[in-house]
Amino acid sequence: MTPAYRVLVCDLRTDTLLDVLPVTEVSVEDFIGKAGSLRATVPVPNREIADRVRPILQGGRTALWVERDRDIWWGGILWSKVPKVDERGFASYEIQAGTFDTYLEHRRLFDSLSADNVDQLDIARDLVDYAQNQLGGDIGIEYDTHLSGIKRSRSYSQHDQATIRELLDKLAGVENGFEWRVRCDRDPDTGRRRKLLELGYPHIVRGEADVVLAYPGPVLTYEHPEDATTVANVWQARGASNNNNQAAASKPLLSELLVDEQALADGWPRLDGTSDHSSVDDAATLNEHARAEAAAARRPQVIPAVTVRLDQDVTPDLIGRTVRLRIRDLLHPDGYDTRHRVVGITVTPPARDKGESATLTLEAAP
Repeated sequence: MTPAYRVLVCDLRTDTLLDVLPVTEVSVEDFIGKAGSLRATVPVPNREIADRVRPILQGGRTALWVERDRDIWWGGILWSKVPKVDERGFASYEIQAGTFDTYLEHRRLFDSLSADNVDQLDIARDLVDYAQNQLGGDIGIEYDTHLSGIKRSRSYSQHDQATIRELLDKLAGVENGFEWRVRCDRDPDTGRRRKLLELGYPHIVRGEADVVLAYPGPVLTYEHPEDATTVANVWQARGASNNNNQAAASKPLLSELLVDEQALADGWPRLDGTSDHSSVDDAATLNEHARAEAAAARRPQVIPAVTVRLDQDVTPDLIGRTVRLRIRDLLHPDGYDTRHRVVGITVTPPARDKGESATLTLEAAP
């Protein structure tokens, strides 16, 4: 039986249901570590549909929820729409939306905040609270209260006017940092749609048993791209200017120079890398950024992706789960059997000429 997809159009601040719209050419994606998106076309075959669509598709104000057989599979904010008419006279709206975490890209810190020896996950929650406690800023993001055990001190200046997302990413992206995303689901008791700030230290990990994916089998296609352009075995980060003398040349704060001597001893050529953190004026914090970035840059990035048939084991809840990928084919005649964590999913609903599928973005399991 073909699953039923539908898009719920709601008010962003109150989540009041405004309409349920027919859509075509839908694609949704969600990730750990970066924003997800929705792309779809809203056909407008007649005046009645046009009158329904026109007032409710408001970029920056409209929330979109994607349901598959009444289960929430995606949620986010409408940011872009393109009304258009093709050569046959068919009218439609092309729409693009981002996951609810994209809201935090449009919120800035206009006050100075500080935290002294506070658990890093509580600092993250305080940043989201700041955004939602401002007039008109509450979009209903909820969270739990678990802790990481890693305490940090941070000072944020109103003069930087940084976005809340930037501050969260910088807080998370240091040595012994954490992962975060806004996960969407439906409350099992009330049926209410929820936006949940998911914080994971050191990683977002969900579920206990591995999900087995095999090729040949449920896996339709796979690829293992490897990118060495980001490799570095020597790293230094630059911070804010530490020169208080306005007449002298400005000099940025520098982290310790990190050299992977073992890589050089193993025969790797020296490959240098740097990063900029113009708002970081504390040497210890800058060193934490540098160590995390240096560790991530030591080896080529390998980001496997597999396209699979959708079944009861493959849903957006797979993000954060561990899968065991088993492959036996021409490229792996002796077999490939490795555990990976799912860090992204792109879902393509069934269309006239193809069935529904999901592409999973994987990384090595922690």
